[in-house]
Amino acid sequence: MTSRILILDCGSQFTQLIARRVREAHVYCEIHPAGKSLQWVKDWQPTGIILSGGPSSVTDEGAPTFDKAILDLAPVLGVCYGMQWIAHAEGASVRGGGRREYGRAEAIVEDAAGVWTGFDKGEHTQVWMSHGDHVEEVPPGYVRTASSEANPVVGFRHKTKPIHAIQFHAEVAHTVRGADIIGNFLFEVCRAKPDWTPGSFIDQEIEKIRGMVGSSHVICGLSGGVDSSVAAALVHRAIGDQLTCIFVDTGLLRLHEREQVERTFRQHLGIKLVVVRAEERFLGALAGKDNPEEKRKIIGHTFIDVFEDAAAREGKDAEFLVQGTLYPDVIESFSPKGGPSATIKTHHNVGGLKPDMKFKLIEPLRELFKDEVRNVGRALGLPEEMVGRHPFPGPGLAIRVLGAVSEGDLDTLRKADAIYLEEIRAAGLYNEIWQAFAVFLPVRSVGVMGDGRTYENVVALRAVTSRDGMTADWFPFPHDVLGRISSRIINEVRGVNRVVYDVSSKPPATIEWE
Repeated sequence: MTSRILILDCGSQFTQLIARRVREAHVYCEIHPAGKSLQWVKDWQPTGIILSGGPSSVTDEGAPTFDKAILDLAPVLGVCYGMQWIAHAEGASVRGGGRREYGRAEAIVEDAAGVWTGFDKGEHTQVWMSHGDHVEEVPPGYVRTASSEANPVVGFRHKTKPIHAIQFHAEVAHTVRGADIIGNFLFEVCRAKPDWTPGSFIDQEIEKIRGMVGSSHVICGLSGGVDSSVAAALVHRAIGDQLTCIFVDTGLLRLHEREQVERTFRQHLGIKLVVVRAEERFLGALAGKDNPEEKRKIIGHTFIDVFEDAAAREGKDAEFLVQGTLYPDVIESFSPKGGPSATIKTHHNVGGLKPDMKFKLIEPLRELFKDEVRNVGRALGLPEEMVGRHPFPGPGLAIRVLGAVSEGDLDTLRKADAIYLEEIRAAGLYNEIWQAFAVFLPVRSVGVMGDGRTYENVVALRAVTSRDGMTADWFPFPHDVLGRISSRIINEVRGVNRVVYDVSSKPPATIEWE
């Protein structure tokens, strides 16, 4: 890997989308907080630097800032707040009020060079704005590259240095040619090479894992989902028989999932697999607990206890635990690399782990998005039935039974969920959907079945489309498919008399219910 882009996060809700667009161009990148020191940035040796947007004004006390010398370390692209910081640092005026822009706008190209290579001078192009402050004029030594009806400066570049800035968010899909702008920065300005591929990632991680592990024994918490399966396959390629996978039946799995995972895993991966039956242990720990964050932490702590017990029974002193943690898990559990964005929820394999656990973590997929993980899995030779599976949360059905968890409610949910997925596959829609699942609601409703009054449970159905799990839209099922799913669940699952479909997007909702 010869090229790498450093994204410095100033708190924008879109920072992760910048990383997505850079990765899609096959250039490696990482997100780090704006507060990194100049020496740290030098040592990181970036091919280029992107300064993200953010909610602050550059003149606010405590607003993200940088050593001005960063502008001379590597080519720089300032986005929104990043542009305003460059303008302010270089002596231009940045003001608030009067010229706010939110949503779609037209940028007018005035200088078709640098990040605007391939555009025509005078061209109008749709962009996505989200700013209250604005740049009054370009700094000394810079030229204006774009304007809009509302603001005279929505883009500028240095006359001689590779410093570029845009007021809008090129990373957002509503910026029609945003990929061209980011691509121009990567390849025209930074001269980056598109050399970040699944194969290069695998080679890099194998070397890293071998250096970390040495001759130590490693265990992997296998769920059967694509994340843990790819993580296991990658670590196995690095260290071979030093790895033992442990699959825990928590009692929170889908219908026949333990049997399916055992069959698939033994057939295709050839890795030592230990199956632990711990249903009573998990359900006992969860008894009476209805807070979703508390449930996640209980499950995470119990997982570690089970792994420690299993490792002891194996007679080996395992030092490392492999987990299939992904980038969205990290982003939603705490801000990336300690940055200023907000925590959405605690993932059991991120924020829900015991602080005193004895294992050192190996998380080879921690910087990847879901589609990147799938591509790595394919490069490792995993079957499509593994890499194409919908995501399944680490805490399992415990977070899809809202409120306290009982064996009876879990059984009802399993049956409803199995019918739901069966009908989705039968309709040929499974691969069009990012994630689909049923939810057991802690409410009962009146119904009429067999000429009699019923007072029974409600099941909610959720299905979304997404590129990376960071945002999601509800899936528009054909009405006949939804009707067939509802009819089967009500007729075949005892105790359910009402089925509802969730038409919320993320944001403002999350994908899971909890």
